[in-house]
Amino acid sequence: MEKPVIILGAKGIAHPALEIFNSNKVIVYGFLDEDEKLHGTEINVVPVLGNPEDDGFLKLIGQKCEAFVAVDDNKYRQFLVKMLNERRKVQPINAIHESSYVSTDAVLGHGNFINGRVNIGAGTKIGSHCIFNTGAIIDHESVLEDFVQIGAGSIVNSGVTIKEGAFIGSGVTLVSGITVGKNARIGAGSVVISNVKDGETVFGNPAAPIKK
Repeated sequence: MEKPVIILGAKGIAHPALEIFNSNKVIVYGFLDEDEKLHGTEINVVPVLGNPEDDGFLKLIGQKCEAFVAVDDNKYRQFLVKMLNERRKVQPINAIHESSYVSTDAVLGHGNFINGRVNIGAGTKIGSHCIFNTGAIIDHESVLEDFVQIGAGSIVNSGVTIKEGAFIGSGVTLVSGITVGKNARIGAGSVVISNVKDGETVFGNPAAPIKK
């Protein structure tokens, strides 16, 4: 990649995103964050320049710089992606750590965060703007839609479908062939042996719905 990258967001996954680009010898031009207290500070010598909605910085994206959205919160992540699409006519790039493995016939969308030692298996289809934390395993022929988050050390076995916006906590095991519904949430350490409905929160071994 010849162009430097501007990272939108300076908290949460922003620091590991910088490490990912460093691992691939990609220059990060700076961070943009809505928190004015961070403006003028640095993360590992890379400056926090200003606000993500500042046209003075946004105009660099597309011509001189690429963009990556490093925001954990899905709603704000979606807002920033839409802003880049509409105002700069660009899609965020993928951030893939050099120590991760992505199968040669896996399909990836745009703007995914793939941290160290993540393994994405053969025939897997990954949407856009997903977050894969350290050591997550996505086995062969699974399908993950947009804005899915997978916690560190989680295992998604073969043929699993995870719908848009679902959140999978750290150390979760999903058995082969199940479907996790849209915006569902799975608590850390859970073992999920059956389908999870849209918007449902489950936890435990075996995972069961949490009553609200």
